[in-house]
Amino acid sequence: MITIDPITFLVSIVVILFLANVFNNRKQDTCKNFPPGPTPLPIIGNMHIIDMAKPHNTFIELAKKYGSVFSVQFGLKKMVILCGYDTVKDALINYAEEFSERPDSLMVTKTSRGDGVIFSHGENWKVMRRFALSTLRDYGMGKKSIENKINDECESLMQTFRSYKGKAFNNLTIINAAVANIIVSILLGHRFEYGDPNILRLMNLITENIRILGSPMVRLYDSYPSLIDWLPGSHRKFIENSNKMQEFLKETFIKQEKELDINDQRNLIESFLAKQQEGKQESTLYFHNKNLVGLVNNLFTAGMETTSTTLRWGLLLMMKYPEIQKKVQNEIERVIGSAQPQTEHRKQMPYTDAVIHEIQRFGDIVPSNVAHATSQDVTFRGYFIQKGTIVLPILSSVLRDEAYFEKPEEFCPEHFLDSEGHFKKSDAFIPFSLGKRSCAGENLAKTELFVFFTTLLQNFTFQAPPGAKLDLTPAIGFTNAPLPHEICAIPRS
Repeated sequence: MITIDPITFLVSIVVILFLANVFNNRKQDTCKNFPPGPTPLPIIGNMHIIDMAKPHNTFIELAKKYGSVFSVQFGLKKMVILCGYDTVKDALINYAEEFSERPDSLMVTKTSRGDGVIFSHGENWKVMRRFALSTLRDYGMGKKSIENKINDECESLMQTFRSYKGKAFNNLTIINAAVANIIVSILLGHRFEYGDPNILRLMNLITENIRILGSPMVRLYDSYPSLIDWLPGSHRKFIENSNKMQEFLKETFIKQEKELDINDQRNLIESFLAKQQEGKQESTLYFHNKNLVGLVNNLFTAGMETTSTTLRWGLLLMMKYPEIQKKVQNEIERVIGSAQPQTEHRKQMPYTDAVIHEIQRFGDIVPSNVAHATSQDVTFRGYFIQKGTIVLPILSSVLRDEAYFEKPEEFCPEHFLDSEGHFKKSDAFIPFSLGKRSCAGENLAKTELFVFFTTLLQNFTFQAPPGAKLDLTPAIGFTNAPLPHEICAIPRS
């Protein structure tokens, strides 16, 4: 048996990484006009100057020195950063195809395996996205039927809020469950009670993984996969949670498969299973069970996390700015009264509409965006970027672009109001991103945000618990979620 001295092994690893770093930099140097950036150090690249918990903050600062298109290096990985609305829009709209890919990483390989829609590639991604968009529309997205389901869910949510009788409580699990039930109704055709162990298990796995995904350990894992893979750490917990969720989803759709009536499809999963039975080449290539698990996982996670986080920011901000909350309530009383809020009311409610937009902008839910990659060699704004290069269009830099928002660091509904109080659109309002990889559930999320938010403010006034200090600092995670806090929901009638 051959034994290796630990020190010799460590030195060997360092030497290999150093040589790989030198080779990587020389390879990039041969690329004419690769975007400029800070000089990387051997092995660690630019990690010493990047806020590993909130890297988007560092990128926005670096853009002031290097311009709106620049490069950084995480370990051995070079990536291109895009900042500001004009540059991000140019890339994702005018060069939509060139920037439409997703990068490969060991974390993605071990969890999503390239299935589903968010991290898939090529024709598989195109087929899954087409199916997701058409089926979401079939089962209510943009239609009155889904609005009725949201109104019904609001009733359950309000009953739960009322049960606290104005006393302080943490709204994380409750709002997550209410929002999750909307996407669950599309995926499975039913809803869960808020205390159901199945929904609680799913939500806990997602919440924990969203937090882990933004951790420095996961960023190190993506930078040094072969070195970190065998070490203990949160990256292992992420993979474990992902596997648990996939197993749960497999069990769920197997039940659906036994009950499938191809002539009476009732939800997205049944529509997918029906596609499997069409006997076409596309059915075999793309409508397999791995893609079903990946797609349901993607839609459930994205459908719950971003909308529920936005709503939680909304209630926190209403507690922080009671005068804004009162203006919204006054507009609700004037336009809606005691009737159920409907999306058709939105056009008559410019102030409420502006507040919801500003909650999304200020909340900055997905600050770094989901990473893109170049599908081919491309020359963009004078810089040559090779095929397969990781590209980060930083949404935070867009939603806080000083050229489009007068007070980007402040919560200011006037960003979306003209001098006469009419609602004013802003081109730089792109919380769902742009282009071919933009959020497939954007229309559903917009409906949910308006109906949930207006219904809650119609029925409650939100206050901080006595003596509590409201902190608007985002928690660490892949998304910008509020820090743990409690709210008091005071019934208005």
